[in-house]
Amino acid sequence: MSKNPAVLRSKKITVEFSGFKAINELDFQVNRNTVHFVIGPNGAGKTTLLDVICGNARASKGSITFNEKYELAKMSENEIVHRGISRKFQAPSVFAHLTVFENLEIAMKQKKTLRSILRAKMTKEEEQKLTDMLDLIGLTSEKDKSAGSLAHGQKQWLEIAMVLMQEPDLVLLDEPIAGMSKQERIKTGELITKIAKERAVLIVEHDMDFVKDYADVVTVMHEGQLLFEGSMEDVQKDPKVREVYLGRKVDADAEVTGT
Repeated sequence: MSKNPAVLRSKKITVEFSGFKAINELDFQVNRNTVHFVIGPNGAGKTTLLDVICGNARASKGSITFNEKYELAKMSENEIVHRGISRKFQAPSVFAHLTVFENLEIAMKQKKTLRSILRAKMTKEEEQKLTDMLDLIGLTSEKDKSAGSLAHGQKQWLEIAMVLMQEPDLVLLDEPIAGMSKQERIKTGELITKIAKERAVLIVEHDMDFVKDYADVVTVMHEGQLLFEGSMEDVQKDPKVREVYLGRKVDADAEVTGT
């Protein structure tokens, strides 16, 4: 478990849809500078957890505190983004007809004043920020290409970069390697590791090999509750987790391999 301070804490949060508790009194914590994965069977409440953190769903009870001072349940989605939480959904949603550079430029965090809107020329600091981001995601040579012409993995990296341009303290990723080749998955894992040096990254993922290679902390959810939390090695050894994944009691040699 990480010894870094918490960036997010939830206490007894419950999320209901027409009487069904998608999340049921969940206590949960994400620490700074940590790659934190959430796994579990279908219907465990994983995506709902991301929804309630970013304001896309509302908790009927409980609290979610960000950076030790902001109560997310009282904030709109826009306010949550402004405070430092940004989410990338599974399907990439870049501006296909704009260049890679223009996509990043649009995503850049700026003061929404009349002066900033009218100012056409970027500062040297802003230009350097964009250059550094292109280098981070490995798309420097593609910066003048239309985003729609990029390969699937490149589009995913561009959208991750667009999220990072908002300068979040917490990044939420929903199945970031879906549809990727083996090499793209490796590059994505390396990118996530770099990202977590300056912020927390919370990821919902089904690929257990990817989780094993890049997780600092793994939370296993089941029926809207926290079933187990620890390293991936500890997760794979836990009998409760193995029973949930395999649907039956298993011996000590069984291993969690997927959802």
